[in-house]
Amino acid sequence: MTDFSQLARDRFSARKFDPAREVTDEQIERIIKAGLDAPTAVNNQPFRIWAFRSDAAREKLLTATKMKFIGDAPVIFAIGSKAEEAWVRPYDEKNFADVDASIVATHMMLEIHDLGLGSTWIGHFDAAKVQELFPQTAGYSLIALLPAAYMAEDCTPSDRHQLSKPFSELVEVL
Repeated sequence: MTDFSQLARDRFSARKFDPAREVTDEQIERIIKAGLDAPTAVNNQPFRIWAFRSDAAREKLLTATKMKFIGDAPVIFAIGSKAEEAWVRPYDEKNFADVDASIVATHMMLEIHDLGLGSTWIGHFDAAKVQELFPQTAGYSLIALLPAAYMAEDCTPSDRHQLSKPFSELVEVL
């Protein structure tokens, strides 16, 4: 891995994949392991990862999203959380299930990039339809779909990738 700051700067949301290049079992295992290594509040681990690898499973999954380009990825991960298994902050009853699952998904995305693959966080999907099509996901708050694939040669970051609000609007040092 390059240094973390460089990895974070270089990673971008890939939206064009090379369907001819396979992702290996070892790469998939490393991506999953990165998610499993993610810290969660009080280590409750209120998340689940699903890997959609078969053509049939990915085709079914595509019926729940308009983001059809993810169908070119040989594996699509879904990450979900279970509120009743999560730590709840006692001061305001904030449930950390989705926070924990988001940390898991972020670790997976960074590992995907570190492996030389591309991905993007898909939030635009019909979670209820996914749960209907894949009953094993029922009872979980589905927070993301993450395709993992080799990027197409002409895959580039969006024009908005480098845009950022000014530091003074995002950070306050007290």
